[in-house]
Amino acid sequence: MAERIRFGVIGGSGVYQMEALQDVEEVRLETPFGPPSDSYMVGTLHGQRVAFLARHGRGHRISPTRLNQRANIYGFKMLGVEYLIGVSACGSLREHLKPGHIVIPDQLFDRTRLRPLSFFDDPDVGTDGLVVHVSVAEPFCDFLSSICYRAVEQTGNPVHLGGNFVTIEGPRFSTKAESHVFRQWGMDIIGMTTTPEAQLAREAEMSYAVMAHVTDYDVWHESEEPVTVEAVIRTLMHNSEVAKQAVANAIALLADAGPSPQANALENAIITDRTLVPEKAIDNLEAIIGKYFQHP
Repeated sequence: MAERIRFGVIGGSGVYQMEALQDVEEVRLETPFGPPSDSYMVGTLHGQRVAFLARHGRGHRISPTRLNQRANIYGFKMLGVEYLIGVSACGSLREHLKPGHIVIPDQLFDRTRLRPLSFFDDPDVGTDGLVVHVSVAEPFCDFLSSICYRAVEQTGNPVHLGGNFVTIEGPRFSTKAESHVFRQWGMDIIGMTTTPEAQLAREAEMSYAVMAHVTDYDVWHESEEPVTVEAVIRTLMHNSEVAKQAVANAIALLADAGPSPQANALENAIITDRTLVPEKAIDNLEAIIGKYFQHP
């Protein structure tokens, strides 16, 4: 695909398509990390070209741990995406974050155990020999998060800016003991997919923010029923329409945005002597690191 798509959207549970996209083209990509979750649906929204991907595949076929998140993010990079909005379902760990509300978190805590967390130094896909230490002190892009907050505000739905988002492995929900511990640690919302999505987006030098849609109170709340799939789906049916409108609002707000604030996130992160980085690694990661390894 010759055109560069600046804006990307990853739809989570309940958001498997974006009906507002016009002139839609289905783009299937193969990446060095294998196939993404589904085809990218590329279309026009508010005059901007946008790429949409169903995180779990259309029909919700892929469990959180089994998501090929590296392929998903690398595919967006191949399309030229600079700004990436994630839409995610989450549980609330705080009374004031009620089901139906939306949280734009500013911090992330990783409790996963089984997932590849980086594009780099992986012999299984031929990126070994390249060590990169990217900064994720602020794991979400402040600029894009503020855009997402304004976009949700425009829908009239309750929205909260800031919060600590803990990612668990899944696919099961928490035990009560785990839920209470996460609260004691200062976590505000809980989900299963934002790690490593956010970290990979930073390695790919994209701005990333997430609209986290609260579906339940996890299992800590004594006066509420413990989370169930039925309860989650019921809330998602309402939230999904709000999510789609908020994403459309965000794309309109981003129309005149300059280059991503994260466009040079790897500039000082590559620690390996560049003369020693294997050509295979450079070739396999061309979309991400090509500009740092220009041949004379």
